[in-house]
Amino acid sequence: MAQKLRVGIIGCGGIANNKHMPKIKKTDRAEMVAFCDIVEERATKAAKDFGASGAKAYTDYKELLKDNTLDAVYVCTPNKSHSFITIDALESGKHVMCEKPMAKTAKEARAMVDAAKRTGKILTIGYQNRFRPDTMYLKKATENGDLGEVYFAKAHASRRRAVPTWGVFLNEDEQGGGPLIDIGTHALDLTLWFMDNYKPKSVMGNVYKKLNGNGDCGNAFGVWDPAEFTVEDSAVGFITMEDGATIILEASWALNMLDGGEAKTTLCGTKGGADMKNGLRINGDRYGQLYETKPNLGPDGVDFFTGGDVEASELEQLAFFDAIEKGAAVIVKPEQACVVTEILEAIYESAKTGQLVTF
Repeated sequence: MAQKLRVGIIGCGGIANNKHMPKIKKTDRAEMVAFCDIVEERATKAAKDFGASGAKAYTDYKELLKDNTLDAVYVCTPNKSHSFITIDALESGKHVMCEKPMAKTAKEARAMVDAAKRTGKILTIGYQNRFRPDTMYLKKATENGDLGEVYFAKAHASRRRAVPTWGVFLNEDEQGGGPLIDIGTHALDLTLWFMDNYKPKSVMGNVYKKLNGNGDCGNAFGVWDPAEFTVEDSAVGFITMEDGATIILEASWALNMLDGGEAKTTLCGTKGGADMKNGLRINGDRYGQLYETKPNLGPDGVDFFTGGDVEASELEQLAFFDAIEKGAAVIVKPEQACVVTEILEAIYESAKTGQLVTF
């Protein structure tokens, strides 16, 4: 039996427990041998629940990085510490999977890209929505030119009432912002990826703090404390690319609207369009008539189907392991994720100054 990869987990909170650690274990291609969290009990519990025999727990990530037997580490901490932990991990000789968003600031994200190039180690970012059946199908369609030139798009990340009330999501210092940097990042990543366009020219943006004051308003995750909810509750960005393409980004945790949607996109091209409003829909004109089609992405859509229970977050792990062990291409390139962070930062800056931000 081939030797399994040895990985360490830095940050044993919600995203590690609900996404990465269960899926790493399910792949059976890596063993988790080191766990770190500033709260010792979280690290020891993670080691007990997910660790291999003899797994160690730490409260200082630098001590974990001294373990030269580790092949890779996962950075699952608040956004504020993504950059320096990732850079230290790369420089210690480890490959890195860093949770989204790449970093709190564009400067930090660019430093992470530089560190990956300098060390020759793999760096990828946790945009697991690229691995969904609908997004993989649409990516193939755009690569094949089915939509032609995509010159207008909307990135959707809107919740009616789903403000996260745990962890540090409402802490601007730790996270850098609210729904824009939390879930808007997923929608923007998908949209840029489909368009294969990473050259922004200018950005205008607005952020709103209109509903923070009423914590008892039917929130899916329970009542929030208005005094703690200091980040935006919604944001909008207008992005112009160098080639003239336009992207509108909408992100909210709380917005009085019924037509929500998260990690979704609408694409408009010269040959056709696509959206994810009611499943993946592709539209266009053919033989003088308009058409709309919905690809069957379920297990009954092919004659012989296996592996239907593999979720996007598990495929994300497998892609990371393939890049380490087999030299496969990294699906989420750090240079791409860096552009996402640069655009998000520009939206916040534009909202603060009321001015157009140019690149």
